[in-house]
This record gives sequence, structure tokens and C-alpha cells, in this order.
Amino acid sequence: MRILILSLMLAACGTNEPEVKKETSPFDAPADVGAPPADASETASGLAYKVLKAGTGTTKPSSAGEVEVHYTGWQTDGTMFDSSYKRNQTAKFPLNRVIPGWTEGVQLMVEGEKTRFWIPEKLAYKGKKGSPSGMLVFDIELVSIVPGLNERYPAPADVAEPPTDAKRTASGLAYKVIKAGTGATHPTETSRVQVHYTGWQTDGKTFDSSKKRGRPATFPLNAVIAGWTEGVQLMVPGETTRFWIPEELAYQGRPGRPSGMLVFDIELLEIQ
Repeated sequence: MRILILSLMLAACGTNEPEVKKETSPFDAPADVGAPPADASETASGLAYKVLKAGTGTTKPSSAGEVEVHYTGWQTDGTMFDSSYKRNQTAKFPLNRVIPGWTEGVQLMVEGEKTRFWIPEKLAYKGKKGSPSGMLVFDIELVSIVPGLNERYPAPADVAEPPTDAKRTASGLAYKVIKAGTGATHPTETSRVQVHYTGWQTDGKTFDSSKKRGRPATFPLNAVIAGWTEGVQLMVPGETTRFWIPEELAYQGRPGRPSGMLVFDIELLEIQ
């Protein structure tokens, strides 16, 4: 009898062990994956979103800005089709190179923020074969806004045209030594050189830089634009020179290439 009473008392009181809450995985589909909830906001384009965690930043990325994010994506039936968490690595990309729903949505965010987006098909893959179809749901955490090329490598004050103290060659190439070199040998037209460089258009837009890749560029001088072939031969190792290269010595109006006169800061590191 005493054992029966004790068992009943234990059953009534329960145990003293704390309840263990099940941890959610970033891969688990949310309960509202099927449709945006009533408290979600919606933009004019039809993009729905809900902030899951407020951010700590104050700046929002631009449409062409580069961002670093963590994300998971689901279809509305709960199927997860992609996640940066699976790779255990954040993703970095310019916002103008992703689906329109991402381009629009991430611009609404600040660093540290986590937001859920319901992206209609017209703002996603638009029925593209081999891509997830229908409305897609993404949880996106904006880890950081990566400064663009213009912010990292701003144009010099004289980018629009060569200054009066710049030198000119017979071909129309203008140049000015920014830092004197330590070497004595000049490369030839067929030399292979190692350089660091940054290039701008005359409106100040930075279009390329070896520094963004974290390593110098190496190439034969007869395999680049004519302005480079001519200009780098004027340099010695250790020298940094700014070149104003007219279009006829640059890409000559080739589609998909920077147009007009181009400005380059080139540092000759080595003649190989």
C-alpha cells in the first residue's frame, strides 16, 4: 500500500528534471513557409517580409552593393533547397547579380538583421529550368555590407583628365610618376610582368583592381591593351605611375568593356 501511495504522489507531482526544449535547426522549414503571415509587410512589387531579429547597423546596402550573408531557402512545401549553413560559410556577392527578390529585399536590411522573405516567382527564378519553382521563402541574415570598389579604391582628383604636369607620348598616352622606382631595368614589349593596379573611368567609377583579389596580376605585355603595353615599358620595378589611356589605346569601344578614356594606377612589382 505504501508503495502504491508513493507512486501516485510521484505521478501527481512529476519529476524535478527541467523540460528540455528542442533546438531548432536553420534547415527546418518555418511554420509560415506556406504563405506570408498576417503581420508580414509587403512591398509594391509583391515581396513579403518579416523581421525576425533587429539589426545593429544603420546603413543599408545599395542595389549594386556587395553583401555578406547567411541564408536558408525553402519552397512552400517545406523543402529546403539551399543554405549557406550547410557549407558552414557565409556567402558574398553583389546585389545586382542575384534574383530580383534578393536585390530588393536585402536593401531593406541593416547589418545584424535577420529577415524572412516570401519571394513570388516573378521576383525569383521565373520558371527557369533546373531552378526552384513557385514562391520561395528565405531567411536571410545580413552579416556585413562589403564596401564597393569605389569606396575601397576611390578615384584620384585628376581622374577626369591629365594634369598639366603629366607627360605625353606621341601616341597620346599621358602619364605621371606617383612613386619613383628602385630598379634600373625597363620591361620590353614581350616581357612578363607582375603588377598591382586599379582602373577608373573618367567619371570616377572604379571598374577593376588587382588589390580586391588580394594578389598581383601577372601577364606578358603584348597580351594587354595597347596603352598598357606602351606605358609599362616606361616603368622600372618599384615604380607607381598613373596613366590616362585614350580609348583608341584602350578597348576601342568593344561591347562589355569600359568605354572612353581610362585611368590606371600601376605599380610595377617585378619583371619576370
